[in-house]
Amino acid sequence: MQASRARLFKEYKEVQREKAADPDIQLVCDDSNIFKWTALIKGPSETPYEGGVFQLAFAIPEQYPLLPPQVRFLTKIFHPNVHFKTGEICLDILKNAWSPAWTLQSVCRAIIALMAHPEPDSPLNCDSGNLLRSGDIRGYRSMARMYTRLAAMPKKG
Repeated sequence: MQASRARLFKEYKEVQREKAADPDIQLVCDDSNIFKWTALIKGPSETPYEGGVFQLAFAIPEQYPLLPPQVRFLTKIFHPNVHFKTGEICLDILKNAWSPAWTLQSVCRAIIALMAHPEPDSPLNCDSGNLLRSGDIRGYRSMARMYTRLAAMPKKG
């Protein structure tokens, strides 16, 4: 557990130092628990998520970085690889392809890349996956855009 605390403290210092370097990701450590983090990530441009800000919750195991963090969307998102109700994310690096070389920041980057390049063949959201697999890109983009507007964009006025 001591090693994981040291690693997380190192990542915390890097995040503080590089805040301006990555404007798409804002990682925040819980004040009272270094094993709980949240992130705000910006929806990638030229996707239905553009203009949205999505909140992620990180639960970091005591064996980190040997085991991956548990990450889920707190913001509702219509995406084939994200469970609509729980926010669970289907991403290989969070499961069997994890490596201690990954950091919380790089996990956020990978999630942003997944948002831009969905994998409809391993869906957690079957409705979204089915739209993409059947070739209804317009339907998928329109639903994803609607949920982005409803859940991830600041309310006007």
